[in-house]
Amino acid sequence: MNAKVIVMPKAAVLDPQGNAVRDAMRHLGMPEVRSVRIGKYMEIEIEGENDELESRLHQLCRDLLSNPVIEDYELLKRDEPELGGRSSATPNEGAQSSRAARAHAARQTTTRPEMKSREL
Repeated sequence: MNAKVIVMPKAAVLDPQGNAVRDAMRHLGMPEVRSVRIGKYMEIEIEGENDELESRLHQLCRDLLSNPVIEDYELLKRDEPELGGRSSATPNEGAQSSRAARAHAARQTTTRPEMKSREL
């Protein structure tokens, strides 16, 4: 199983790094940028798959990969590894395929009170 973890600051938490990036973007000619939030993205390859394994992975996300006081995490699961490795798509093609993947994942979302899981 392959898993992707996205960790972001909670909405109520100030993000000084995001504010610094926002200010730099405005200074470099993007005055339209209203806010930036900086997070973490992790890809994890796991042998095997079962409900107990997923439960342990959620526990690791809470205890190790995120700080539940100030951060939320999203766990994205994929049962099979991607074939063919990384794509050499142009940026626009990559954005289109990412949107399609997010739309597909959104249709298969399961939610728990303090976390989210999605099948890719």
